[in-house]
Amino acid sequence: MLDQHVSYEVPAAGYRRYSQALTQAGFAGAIEDNYASRLLAATDNSVYQLLPQLVIFPRDTADLQLALQLAQREDFLDLTFSPRGGGTGTNGQSLNQGIIIDLSRTFKNILEIAPEQAWVRCQTGVVKDALNDAVREHGLFFSPDLSTSNRATIGGMINTDASGQGSLVYGKTSDHILGLQAVLINGEVIETAPVSVAEAQRRAHGESMEASLYRQAIATCIGKRSAIEAKFPPLNRFLTGYDLKHCYDPQAQTIDLSRLLAGSEGTLAFITEAKLNLTAIPRHKVLVNISYRNFDAALRHAPVLVKARATSVETIDNTVLNLARNDIIWDSVREHLSEGQADQPMDGINMVEYTAVDQAEIDAKLQQLIAILERELEAGANNQHGVVGYKICDQADSIQTIYAMRKKAVGLLGAVKGERKPIAFAEDTAVPPESLADFISEFRGLLDQHELQYGMFGHVDAGVLHVRPALDMKVPADEQMLRRISDKVAALTAKYGGLMWGEHGKGFRSEYAPTFFGPELYTELQKIKAAFDPDNRLNPGKLATPFGHPTAQLVSVDARKRGFFDRQIPIAARASYQAALNCNGNGLCFNYAEASPMCPSYKVTGDRRNSPKGRATLIREWLRLNAREGVDVSAEAPQKSWFWRFPKRQNASDFNHQVKASMDACLACKACASECPVKVDVPQFRAKFLQWYYHLYRRPLRDYLVASVERTVPLMAKWPRISNALTHNGLSQWLFAKVFGYVDTPKLSVPNLQQQWQQDWLSGNVEQLQAMDAKERQNIVVIVQDPFTSFYQAEVVVAFAKVVARMGYQPYLLDFIGNGKALHVKGFLSQFRRVVQRVSKQLNAVAELAIPMVGLDAATVLVMRDEYREFRGAPQNYKVQLVHEWLCEHLAELQQFKGVHEGSADLLTHCTEQTAVPTTAKQWQQVFASVGKTIKPVATGCCGMAGTYGHEIEQLEHSKRLFAMSWQQPLAASAQPLATGFSCRCQTHRMQATETTKLRQDVRHPVQLLADLLS
Repeated sequence: MLDQHVSYEVPAAGYRRYSQALTQAGFAGAIEDNYASRLLAATDNSVYQLLPQLVIFPRDTADLQLALQLAQREDFLDLTFSPRGGGTGTNGQSLNQGIIIDLSRTFKNILEIAPEQAWVRCQTGVVKDALNDAVREHGLFFSPDLSTSNRATIGGMINTDASGQGSLVYGKTSDHILGLQAVLINGEVIETAPVSVAEAQRRAHGESMEASLYRQAIATCIGKRSAIEAKFPPLNRFLTGYDLKHCYDPQAQTIDLSRLLAGSEGTLAFITEAKLNLTAIPRHKVLVNISYRNFDAALRHAPVLVKARATSVETIDNTVLNLARNDIIWDSVREHLSEGQADQPMDGINMVEYTAVDQAEIDAKLQQLIAILERELEAGANNQHGVVGYKICDQADSIQTIYAMRKKAVGLLGAVKGERKPIAFAEDTAVPPESLADFISEFRGLLDQHELQYGMFGHVDAGVLHVRPALDMKVPADEQMLRRISDKVAALTAKYGGLMWGEHGKGFRSEYAPTFFGPELYTELQKIKAAFDPDNRLNPGKLATPFGHPTAQLVSVDARKRGFFDRQIPIAARASYQAALNCNGNGLCFNYAEASPMCPSYKVTGDRRNSPKGRATLIREWLRLNAREGVDVSAEAPQKSWFWRFPKRQNASDFNHQVKASMDACLACKACASECPVKVDVPQFRAKFLQWYYHLYRRPLRDYLVASVERTVPLMAKWPRISNALTHNGLSQWLFAKVFGYVDTPKLSVPNLQQQWQQDWLSGNVEQLQAMDAKERQNIVVIVQDPFTSFYQAEVVVAFAKVVARMGYQPYLLDFIGNGKALHVKGFLSQFRRVVQRVSKQLNAVAELAIPMVGLDAATVLVMRDEYREFRGAPQNYKVQLVHEWLCEHLAELQQFKGVHEGSADLLTHCTEQTAVPTTAKQWQQVFASVGKTIKPVATGCCGMAGTYGHEIEQLEHSKRLFAMSWQQPLAASAQPLATGFSCRCQTHRMQATETTKLRQDVRHPVQLLADLLS
C-alpha cells in the first residue's frame, strides 16, 4: 500500500553550491534543481537518458556571461555545461550530466529585420516556424527546412547544422549564417562573420581567447587544406561539426569562425544571436505525389525525377504510409494521394516539388514530368519504374497538408504495435544520390538478416534516407544489437563514400569520428576543441576531445539509455500506464503555434513539465521509483478514509508533489490523445495518478464538489431561480472562491429544460422506450443528456429538438442518467467505473431497439467512446452520435429547407472534438451547405475553460491568457460566431464582459442557428 513517500536523487553538493552562489551573484533567470525539471532535460528525441544536476534559464546574454564567469572559480572548475534548445535532437546532442543551459524559454526575440537586404537577426531560442511567421509579410523565409520546424529552435539548427527537404536548392543552415554572437566558456562574448585572412591574422595577435581561436583556425583550415579537401566528401550534406572545409574560403580569402560553430553541438560555445540571410518565397509551387507498387521502385525512380529539374524529391515507405492511414492526419491527405488499383496498391510514394518565380517556368517543368509519368502508366502494371498513379497539388493548403504528413513520419513510427519501436541511431546516412538505391538495398539486407522491422523516409534527392529499425531498449539483447548495427552501418556508409551523420549531427555517435577522419584530421579537430574549451567542460565527449587533455574521452553509443530505466518498471505497471511508456520524445507537443490545439498548458506556461512529453517522463520515473519501493500502482488504489490521509503539504520533498504539480496544470483537453503521433493520452494516466496521490494525501474540498455535480445539479435545476439566487449572490461567490477555490460558475437555465420542452415532444426513461411498439419507435431520435448543456444551456437541447421535429422525426429526451466525465478528470476512478457500467447498461438497451442516440456536448460524448472502454466491464454495443454526425446522415432531408442566406458564420470547434473527430468542421459545413448557409471554420487552440480548469482560481490567469491567444481575435472579428463546445461558450460568455474582448454578439451552438434557418 502506498503509505510512503517517493524519494529521488538530489543534485551533487558542488552543483548545489554553484546554484546558491549564482543566485547570490545576481543571476536574474531561473535556476531549477527540482527532480522534475532535471528529468525533462535528461532526454531528447534519442534513446539516451542522462540526468543533469541543474537546469538554468538565463534571462539574457549578461546572465549567461555571469553563469560562465562564476564557473571559472577554482571550486567550480569541474562543473560541465551543455546548451539546450528545442530538445529535438535524435542522438543525445544536448544531454549532459552537469548543467543544462536552456535558451529556449527566454532567448525568443527577433531583434531586427532588413527586408531590402533580405536578412534577419534573432536570438537563438526562436522557433524556426515562428521566425518565418515574422518575416513572411516581407515575402521572405528562412529556407533550411526540417520536420521539427514547429518546435526546433534556431540555436539547435545552428548547433546541428540542420537541413531537410529542398536542401539541393536551399542548402544547410550554415549556408545562411551571416554572423553569430557567442559566449565562450570564460564568459567572453565574440562576434563571428567572414573576415579577410589579413584581418583574421590581425585578430590572432593577443592573449584573449578569441585570438587563440583565430590562430588555430588559420593553422588548421589553411595549413591542412589539402588533407581537408581530400577527406571531406563532395556531398550536398557535407560533414557536420567543425566544418574545416568551409571555415576558410580560398577564393574569397576569408576566415569565418561561424563555420566552426555551426554543427558544433554546443562543444565550443553558447550561441546567443544569429544574423541569417533570407530567401524570397517562391510565388509558384506545385507538388506531384507519385505512388509506387513498392518502396524500392520509388527509390530507383528518384534519379529520373531529380533530372526532371525538381526542387526537391521526398520519399515515404509503406510502413509510414500504413501508420498514417490509422492516424488523424489521413483524413486530410487521402484525397491528395493516388492509391493505385486493387492489384497494384500504393506501397511507397515520392513527393516531387517544383518552385519558381515565373508560372511559365513551373508549367514547363510540370508538363515534362507528367509526360514521363503518363508513359509509365500507359505501359501497364509492369512499367519500368513501378508507378501506379499520381496526384498534383497546386494549392498551398493541400501542399502543406502533404508535408505535414511527411513531417509527422518520425512520430508515426513510434505508433508501431508491439514493444519494439523504430528508433533513431543510424537514421541520417548520406550517400551519393546515384548510389542510394543500392546502399539501401544492402542496408535493408542487414536489417532483414537481424529479422528487424523498420520504417524509411527522407530526402532521396540529396541521398539521405531516414532508416529507423524497430528495437526494444528495455531488452538488453536489443540494446547490444544497436551497437552491432551501428558498427555495420558506419562501415556500409564508408563503402559507398558517404556519411553516417548526414543531417542530425553526431552526438553519441562521436566515437566513430576518429576512424572516419583519420589521425591527422581528427587531431586538428581536437586542436579546435582545445582552443575553445581546453578543459573539456562544454558538452564533454561530443565530436572531439581537447588536444592534450589527459583524461577526456568520447561518448559512445553504449551510453545509458531510457530503456535501462524503463525495464525497472514491472510489466503490469507498464501495461497500465502504456500511454506514458509510448512517448518516444519526438516533442510534437512543443508546437509553438497558438492556433494549434496541442497542449494548451505548455503553450501558456512555456514549462516543458507541463507538456505531454513532460508528464509522460514524470510518470515513467514515478512508476520506476514506486517499483523500487515495492509499491504496485498498476491497479486502482484501495479506498482509504479521508481522515487517515496525510495533509497536502506534509513532506514537501516527496516526488509525488512534483508529478502532481504537472498534472494540476493539465486541462484534460485530450488533444494529446489524437494529435500526438504515438497517442500519449495524458488524461488517461493523469486520472490514475490522481487516484493514487489522493490515496496518500487529502483531497481539496473542490474535488468533492465537482464529483457531486451529476447528483446535485439535476436537483437544483428543478428550481433554477432559487438555486441561482443562492449560488450567485455576493456572499456565495465569495465563499465559493475562498472555501472551494472556484469562480465564475455558470447560472442554471431559466426556464429549465423540462419547462421549455414542448408538449408534443417525448421524454422518459429506457423502460418507457422499451414498452413502445416498433411503429411508435420508428421515427424517434433519442437525446442523451449531459450534465452541462441540459441544465445550464437548455436552449441548445431545445434547438436540436426543433431541428429533429422539423425534419419529421420525434425527439425523445432520455432521462438524465449521468456521464461521469468529471469523476474521471479528478481521478475518482472507482465511482467512475460504477457510472460507466450503469450508463452502458441503459444505452445498450436503447441500442437494442435500433434507435439513434445523439448527445449535444462533444466532451461528454467522446468520454463514452474513449474512457468508457477501459471501465465498461461488459461489451459496449451502442454509439452516441454527435449532432453533426447524425445530421450528415440526413442531408437529403435537410435540402428541402434550402434557401438563400446572406453572410457567413464562423465556426470554432471544441479542442477535444477537433482532434478526436477531425471531420467535425467539414461535416458542419456540409450540414449548412444543404440549407444554403455558408460557415467558415476558424483555426483555434483551446479556449482556456476545458471543463473545471477555467473555474479553478489558481488557473484563472492562465485560462484568460489561453482565451486571448487564439479565441479573442477571431471572435471579436466575427459577426456570427458559433462554438460547438459547452465550455467554449461558457468561456466566451465570461470574457464578453471584459473591455478587451469586445464581442459583437453572443456565441451560440451551430444547431441553434440551424434551428432558426429551418423555422
